[in-house]
Amino acid sequence: MSEPPILDKIVKNVRVVRPQENAIALLDIGIKDGKFAQIAPHISADQGKEVFDGKNLLGFPGVVDAHMHIGIYQPLDQDAVTESKAAAMGGVTTSLNYIRTGKYYLNKGGSYQDFFPEVLALSQGNFFVDYSYHIAPLSNQHIDEIPMLFEEYGISSFKIFMFYGGYGLHGLSDQQNLFLMINKTERYDFAHFEFIMRELAKLSASHPEAQATISLSLHCEVAEILNAYTKIVENDLTLSGLHAYSAARPPHSEGLAICIASYLAHETNCANINLLHLSSRKAMEAALTMQTAFPHINFRREVTVGHLLLDVDTPNGTLAKVNPPIRPRADVEYLWQAVINNQVDWIVSDHACCAAEQKVNAKDPHNVWLAKSGFGGTEYLLSGVFSEGSKRGMSYNHMAKLLSWNPSRRFGLSQKGDIAVGFDADLVLLDPNESFVVNAADSESQQGYTPFAGMELTGKVKSTFLRGDLIYHNGQVLGLPSGRYLKRG
Repeated sequence: MSEPPILDKIVKNVRVVRPQENAIALLDIGIKDGKFAQIAPHISADQGKEVFDGKNLLGFPGVVDAHMHIGIYQPLDQDAVTESKAAAMGGVTTSLNYIRTGKYYLNKGGSYQDFFPEVLALSQGNFFVDYSYHIAPLSNQHIDEIPMLFEEYGISSFKIFMFYGGYGLHGLSDQQNLFLMINKTERYDFAHFEFIMRELAKLSASHPEAQATISLSLHCEVAEILNAYTKIVENDLTLSGLHAYSAARPPHSEGLAICIASYLAHETNCANINLLHLSSRKAMEAALTMQTAFPHINFRREVTVGHLLLDVDTPNGTLAKVNPPIRPRADVEYLWQAVINNQVDWIVSDHACCAAEQKVNAKDPHNVWLAKSGFGGTEYLLSGVFSEGSKRGMSYNHMAKLLSWNPSRRFGLSQKGDIAVGFDADLVLLDPNESFVVNAADSESQQGYTPFAGMELTGKVKSTFLRGDLIYHNGQVLGLPSGRYLKRG
């Protein structure tokens, strides 16, 4: 009499890509109770209740998209459904989302004690992938709430938008207190940033077990530079579109902000600093210089798939408006070289679904100043990095490290980021030889367009497993939303 199956599922014939190794091995993967339970050659099919043929495809650990914005332009509960479907079709199994009070998102001010439970209620039952949140403390009250957010909700990562103090989300603005929904007497400025850092240093000291994962992320642009250059560029009729927007938010504004933020981190002993979506050579050079200047600060450097695939001459123009801007091709290639040189720690989508009517003004469709900032792209994150990275000699293991392992370690996701026994059985099967032309109509996102439209990418996601369950297969998202909130810290 044969022994009963000991595994819930066996995925056979997978060329397993592990972030901590230098080779690819053809293996079978056994899954039990949502975890990787056995990884070995030739696991007997009799040991599994279900057998899935991996067809010698590449098997990547589920992608951890560490920078998304769910609910920024659409109601959060609706956005979670469609945009996490888009994530699943791109091999993303964990969505880390930046959120804040103020205009957009829930369009509410006040305390996070009141705000964040509503975020969780709107999220529950609507994500097709696992999810968590990074939070931006905008007011003095929010700084006081940082320990509560960590201890009650497992929020270990926080954010500063450096340009919000004197510049709008989409352009010039002199009403930032109204936009941020903070008291007129409060300022969102360098002093506020300092006090956030001091509170995080205190939090880290009081929770030594979480010191490696309590971190601060920064959108690095200086408002005063943006204000001055925007006024200049708007009056320069020789510049238009993405060329104009890049010039209005010049790279040295990024570099200056990085230097300021880094010195404040040094001053406050805020140990873990994430420099987000570095878009230019000057930004990357500043980040590397600050690492040398302050070696005791644990800097991490992030770039987005948008800044790696697009440049100011993209034919989709205004659709690619984002903060910081898409840059000239020379900056794109410099970022790629930084990736290849192991100077970039992770790659993300910065996914922010922005409907076409918010992106393109009906009366003046090419006017970049009238377009809202941001666009979706989580569904092209793995394929985009795979396609362009392969051309530049990037190893598959390096891709797995930047897309899964590194962000999961930084943000306290101990069960994510690798194909290893005991980890969540998050797995992506990718055909390295299948090419496709990006077409927004093929995406599950409700955005309806994409600035990547028309690009040919090589490396197509065929199947995505979340904790062992098949949630995407051959062009279809399967089942009901089963994503879980990930309490960290």
